[in-house]
Amino acid sequence: MDDPSALASQASVLSEVNLSGVLSALTVLVVAFIVIRVTTSTLAGLGTRFIDKRLLLHQIATVTRFVLWSLGAVFAVRALALPREVLIGLTGGAAVTIGFALKDLVASILAGLTIIIDRPFQVGDRVAFGDYYGEISAIGLRSVRLVTLDDNVITIPNNKFLTESVSSGNVGALDMLIQLDFLIGVDQDFATAKRLVEQCMLSNRYVYTKKPWVVLISQLMAGNYPAIRIRAKAYVLDVQFEKAYETDVTERVLAAFREHEILPPAILHRSLDGTTFTLPSRNPGIGPKVDKAPPSTAIPRN
Repeated sequence: MDDPSALASQASVLSEVNLSGVLSALTVLVVAFIVIRVTTSTLAGLGTRFIDKRLLLHQIATVTRFVLWSLGAVFAVRALALPREVLIGLTGGAAVTIGFALKDLVASILAGLTIIIDRPFQVGDRVAFGDYYGEISAIGLRSVRLVTLDDNVITIPNNKFLTESVSSGNVGALDMLIQLDFLIGVDQDFATAKRLVEQCMLSNRYVYTKKPWVVLISQLMAGNYPAIRIRAKAYVLDVQFEKAYETDVTERVLAAFREHEILPPAILHRSLDGTTFTLPSRNPGIGPKVDKAPPSTAIPRN
């Protein structure tokens, strides 16, 4: 059976709550919700109009949402007009109950505040978290929303970011470093290939040449094939153009390689006289056609 003293205490608390106070508190929360929606929508619209200020406006919207919800909660409690003793009693009792029942939610809210203050990433950043990669679209009280490049919205609880690593590609900036790799055979003209990659990269409409760029060459094993890797590193003007930049540069580089007969990696064979030849590619769509058969390596008869 319930404790009579506990029931009496609950009845006394409920007697202090009046209908007008509850309605006032609900009104405050509704007004706060409307103000938050209007403010964030306005800032989002301004971000679309002023591209160079887009990330800054998104960050302002995130902070504004936190502040307005906090103020709305404070004014809603004050609108209830409860006596101080009742507030202290409710706070003490509710703290224990909420602490056990909503510990994950409270941890996410505190983690959200930590993200806002520490700023490991910001709204508009391109981040990699676990198996997901995309743009941060919102940082809320409970979770972070990440939009992948396939336009899927991933909702991640804030407290996950306190225990797992996250990588940000642009850290609050509009531009971002993009790295593209192209593989050619070790017997190909790598100097010409490097020059072609540079031309295709620097003539792209999305490249940001005010920041450093570089084209690097290294040798590696691509599966079972020895290969030369040509790595192009340059900044894109806006993270929104990441895939457009990658696609355009890749298409132009492949077309230039085909025009200059620069072939992909392949198995090399050496004959007894020391000459080297390459087996024809099994994929007829890659590289120019090979009309001549490789030289014979058979030992001639006496």
